[in-house]
Amino acid sequence: MRARTLSAVSLSSAFRRGPLIRRLVVTLLLPLLTVVGSALFAPGALAVPAIGPSAAVVHSTVPGPGAPCTSSDPVVCSIREMTPKQWVQAREIRVRYHQLLDSMELVEDRMRAAGRSDEEIARVLVAMRNEAKDVTRAGMSPEAVQALEARNMAKYGNPLGPTADQQFAKYGNWEAVIDAATRSNAAIDQELGLEPRH
Repeated sequence: MRARTLSAVSLSSAFRRGPLIRRLVVTLLLPLLTVVGSALFAPGALAVPAIGPSAAVVHSTVPGPGAPCTSSDPVVCSIREMTPKQWVQAREIRVRYHQLLDSMELVEDRMRAAGRSDEEIARVLVAMRNEAKDVTRAGMSPEAVQALEARNMAKYGNPLGPTADQQFAKYGNWEAVIDAATRSNAAIDQELGLEPRH
């Protein structure tokens, strides 16, 4: 399985947006994504990570394969079909994803302190969220990635998820887009025994 990396296209478009984006990518996002990507492939990467407040355990039972799926979300149904070992691995990847969402809140705080507008913050956070999805998917099975990408293609026309403009069209203001960027999918979190991020 090939490792997923930040695409040259997404980085080059970010660099063209100006010095703030350049500094954010170079000083915050790239080192963070490099560390997370390295952790996914390091020896012992499947060891249970420390769980922070945003990744609190909701339940500790591992569902068995074939548990009935009552969800309309195909990703939830694919989780139900996992073996116990696959479920544990999927949960660990999801915890790492939550940690990346935590780091996005730090970026938001720094941008606000620098006087950046809600639109600027929203655009950076939506891009970071999509890059975080790409990084965490590097540790997933091809079938799990395919299910996630198929769902996002059907909903947004983009395998990684909605663009900032699509989110603005949905929510009607940039502050709501910012809130949505750091929120997690509650159904997937609950299926993996994690507290959803609100």
